[in-house]
Amino acid sequence: MVTAFILMNVERPRLKSIADDLLAIDGVAEVYSVAGPFDLVVIVRVKEHEQLNDLVTEHIGSLEGIEGTETLISFRAFAKKDLGLLWDIGVD
Repeated sequence: MVTAFILMNVERPRLKSIADDLLAIDGVAEVYSVAGPFDLVVIVRVKEHEQLNDLVTEHIGSLEGIEGTETLISFRAFAKKDLGLLWDIGVD
């Protein structure tokens, strides 16, 4: 499994629609709007590096309103607990 974090700057009026478009792409697991030098952080999980290449260059790159990206590829995950449990607030 290849996990990548894509830091993204987008046209601000289109932030919500771009986030929705990103979530429709196979391999995009999560999208966060964030404070700081980037507008969005996109978490991608794919089986192979070639899939990551296609996802970034063809699918994400074709979306209008994206001004710039920086992709960080994860080597290894470190966690005290199951990461899924960290986000579980017990609401069904």
